Amino acid sequence: MHSVRPSARPSARPSARFRSRLRLPVIGAALVLLGLAYAVLVPNGAAGADGPQSQQIEEGRKLFAVGCASCHGLHAQGGTNGGGAFTAPSLIGVGAAAVDFQVSTGRMPAQQPGAQIPQKTPVYSQDEIAALAAYVASLAPGPAIPPASSYDVSKATQEEVTRGGLLFRTNCTACHNFAGSGGALPNGKYAPSLMATTPRNIYQAMLTGPQQMPVFSDQVMRPEDKRDIIAYIVALQQSKDPGGLGLGRLGPVSEGLWGWIIGIGLLVAVAVWIGSRVPTVRREPDEPSH
Repeated sequence: MHSVRPSARPSARPSARFRSRLRLPVIGAALVLLGLAYAVLVPNGAAGADGPQSQQIEEGRKLFAVGCASCHGLHAQGGTNGGGAFTAPSLIGVGAAAVDFQVSTGRMPAQQPGAQIPQKTPVYSQDEIAALAAYVASLAPGPAIPPASSYDVSKATQEEVTRGGLLFRTNCTACHNFAGSGGALPNGKYAPSLMATTPRNIYQAMLTGPQQMPVFSDQVMRPEDKRDIIAYIVALQQSKDPGGLGLGRLGPVSEGLWGWIIGIGLLVAVAVWIGSRVPTVRREPDEPSH
């Protein structure tokens, strides 16, 4: 008898040639799907070389190189000014909010180093400030410029203003005075008056902590608490002085000085004037007796 050998079954695995032909289309399709997913999920991320965001960053880089790099370094890494007499801090990671606050209030660029950089007229326009902020923000993550809704207190209720006053007296009066008039600090520093500060810059100051001010991040103070504090400060800015003169709104100290120095000084001056107007009576000498 002849043994019948079973016929060979066709292999279920594709051949090597077929796999090599299939590999390229699969990789191409995967790349296409990945690009589509990126475009859908990140529509505004990483704008092209000619995109508006990139143009703004490039404009900010040029402005920074001309007006800021001499102190803060060409790449915002910080540096010294005047042969090491003054150290400018690094701006990497400070965020756009810090740049917008410092430049829009005229504190930067600084005219000269000192214990306190005073506020002055801004040097740059709003578009230039936005470009500088965009450039610094592109270097590393940091606090962004808050939206207008964060500091809009036009519809604040009396309850929110009262609550903001409580928060202000708890966290801010040690430096800024209970009426926001500012005050002196050690080593030649001072807390500036808040009577001419905009709500936007008040919010940004709390976010970034300029100069000696502490940082009130959202983890330290909630956004709604910041908004209530701004509502209280705006109410202070709009309030009138009942006596006609604010005297710095420093409380009984300035009022006492006014009363003692000015008030009593005027009384003394009037008394002296009255005394000078009274005629003196000259007595005739007694005649000698005969």
